[in-house]
Amino acid sequence: MPSPFPGMDPYLENSEIWPEVHSRLIVAIADRLAPALHPNYYAAIEKRTYLDPPEDSVLIGIPDVSIGSHASEPKVEIRTTAATLPQAEIVTLPLPEEVTERYLEIRDTQTSTVITVIEILSPKNKRTGEGRTAYLRKRQQVLTTQTHLVEIDLLRGQTPMPLGTQTKTDYRILVSRSNTRPQAELYGFNLRQLVPNFHLPLKPGDTEPEISLKAILDDIYDRAGYSFRIDYQKPVKPALSEEIQQWAMTLLNGYTKS
Repeated sequence: MPSPFPGMDPYLENSEIWPEVHSRLIVAIADRLAPALHPNYYAAIEKRTYLDPPEDSVLIGIPDVSIGSHASEPKVEIRTTAATLPQAEIVTLPLPEEVTERYLEIRDTQTSTVITVIEILSPKNKRTGEGRTAYLRKRQQVLTTQTHLVEIDLLRGQTPMPLGTQTKTDYRILVSRSNTRPQAELYGFNLRQLVPNFHLPLKPGDTEPEISLKAILDDIYDRAGYSFRIDYQKPVKPALSEEIQQWAMTLLNGYTKS
């Protein structure tokens, strides 16, 4: 069954669910595009990896250094012929987190040339730190080539990417065509609005497939069983404004899981 929300389901933005949604969405878009792309193009699932400093971690409440002093933890025993040394404390040092982010590349079947990059933003991309720095570096590289960029932002939290507009919306889909830069198509929409469809840019003269992101999201929602896993009685994170919260409560009052 589809999500009860007409557009983006804000409960999917929860930090406990979003990484799974992100992974499923990457694969689902690739699968949905395949029939329209073949035989001239194919969708490749790629990844980038970087080290995220401990201070940039999205985990809340984890101390930078924890001191091991429980009875169950092993003691460090030092044998020496000299005077007995004081007992050492066992500490856990904060280490950088290895982060892997997946994205799509639409490639030419004959040459494997990257025609279009499709990015789905994660919280680390939008929060100040190495994740945002690494993403902006990759973004700038793409924007200086002949490769098209599709950037999908389905997260209300943190700072949006530079978009050349003062208009504020909850969500954004950016379609940057290499032949029209620096101009780009920006589809901004809010929680109460439908998720807009858009066309995937390809080589000049080729038919551009239409991406119905809402249909893909609803299919993921159904296949993953989110209707059974999400507790719609809990508050949304990030929190909604009072007006939007009232709208969401009214919407959910008539929703029954099945």
